[in-house]
Amino acid sequence: MAWSKLGSLFSFLKFQGILQRLRQQQQQQGPPQSERAREAAKRAEYPIRTYGTKVAWNHLHDWLILMLLVIIEVGLFVIHPFYRFVGKDMMGDLRYPMKDNTVPLWAVPIYSVLLPICVSIFFYYRRKDVYDLHHSVLGLLFAVLITAVITDAIKDAVGRPRPDFFWRCFPDGKDVYDKWGNVVCHGNKADIKEGHKSFPSGHASWSFAGLGYLSLYLAGKIHTFDRQGHIAKLCITVIPLLAASLVAVSRVDDYWHHWNDVFAGGFLGLVVSAFCYRQFFPNPYDDDGWGPYAYFDALLEELSDNNGDGAAQTTNQLTAHPTMGVHIVNQTQGSKGDSDYGPSSRLDDIELGRR
Repeated sequence: MAWSKLGSLFSFLKFQGILQRLRQQQQQQGPPQSERAREAAKRAEYPIRTYGTKVAWNHLHDWLILMLLVIIEVGLFVIHPFYRFVGKDMMGDLRYPMKDNTVPLWAVPIYSVLLPICVSIFFYYRRKDVYDLHHSVLGLLFAVLITAVITDAIKDAVGRPRPDFFWRCFPDGKDVYDKWGNVVCHGNKADIKEGHKSFPSGHASWSFAGLGYLSLYLAGKIHTFDRQGHIAKLCITVIPLLAASLVAVSRVDDYWHHWNDVFAGGFLGLVVSAFCYRQFFPNPYDDDGWGPYAYFDALLEELSDNNGDGAAQTTNQLTAHPTMGVHIVNQTQGSKGDSDYGPSSRLDDIELGRR
């Protein structure tokens, strides 16, 4: 038993030595062909002037669905919520004072929608990629509007009273109840209507939908999860989530929501933003997480057209992997066959997770 284990140890050390020599050869040979091809792909440009109309037209039905979501959201905001039974013995948790919003309602679309769009425009002017700009904005709007529709639909259906409901219902402090023990409110009708929209928190859901999407977008763009250990990148990625968390906390501090209203709203917005982001972009920790799927599809189509002319001896191919997204491989046609795709390239494939 001991000799067999010792033999296994020597075999492992021998394997480690082989890997070390392969890495040294790779460093001497310079960057692998796949890395050079990936860097070349990052420099491809698709400006709005040339490709903008085509991209927008291909997603016309998506923009129509967005308009439909806007109409539904307006309708859900206008209608009255369910006026839940509120008895006298329930008023113990509903007597908090009425306060103004720390984060006003008009500010929510600014930091959850306009701010991420400005970030997308910034990256467009750096890379001139209309696919990235269009899909980042489209995914963001879907994330926010789907979250808003779900949030307001649940608000209207549940009708949970806010923590300050007593003073909304009885601004003079004199509570009145009917023969079944339900409240008979004599306050401002708009305040009473708003008082039945506690669950879930709209500020929290909108904040985590927009800023959560921005956090994922930044993680892919600045390569937060590139396995290099740069904590500064992680801090930049977390900043939008921290801002959304502070907005959510302010809703509890202002007595507009219970803590579980805020938790449910934040969780809802974060989940929807993740689904919408993944609809257009690879995972942020993928090697190709910096660009949308459509960018690599356009690049594949362009390279395929160029290769079909037979003008170039080098064939660039985009190889799709079911879990890692799209990877760029550069294969040189020659008489050596597979000798050009040597151990160093195979080691790159192992490190990238390709089979």
